[in-house]
Amino acid sequence: MRSIYLTGFMGAGKTTAGIALGNAMGMRVFDSDAEIERQQQQTITAIFAERGEEAFRNMESQMLQSLPKQNCIITTGGGIILKRENRIWLANHGHWVYLHCEPDEISRRLASDESRPLLSGERKNNLRHMFEERLPLYLEAPIVVDTTGKRMDEIVKDIRKRINEAEIEHTV
Repeated sequence: MRSIYLTGFMGAGKTTAGIALGNAMGMRVFDSDAEIERQQQQTITAIFAERGEEAFRNMESQMLQSLPKQNCIITTGGGIILKRENRIWLANHGHWVYLHCEPDEISRRLASDESRPLLSGERKNNLRHMFEERLPLYLEAPIVVDTTGKRMDEIVKDIRKRINEAEIEHTV
């Protein structure tokens, strides 16, 4: 099976869903941000602070293309879709899933999270604007799963159903 790429805005549940989906499907899970941190021996926050967002986005693109393309689940950073080359790559190399979550719920989920570089200071006030700016890019994903107000078992069931449908379409 082609790898499954989980994309979505910060706080949509990508990492949690990836782990749960990996357990349910018996597949390895890679978190692209964690892999970048391991490779660079720095936190994402430190990379943003020291090298800037553009440098991080380049690392993100390289990491995306270096991870396994078969039989695994890859959870991505929320901004992976900002680069057109990444959206094209996601569309052509696996099952690209966008996990949608409404901005109000995202705000609640992220209220106390200080580890996200794009949410520091003034940026926190621009959460909805950032979401709306990225939404058309996320919606390029062939598979959209709404996580708003859903339990993780429901989300995993929905993702699996949609992946199975896509696998059938891909082989026909």
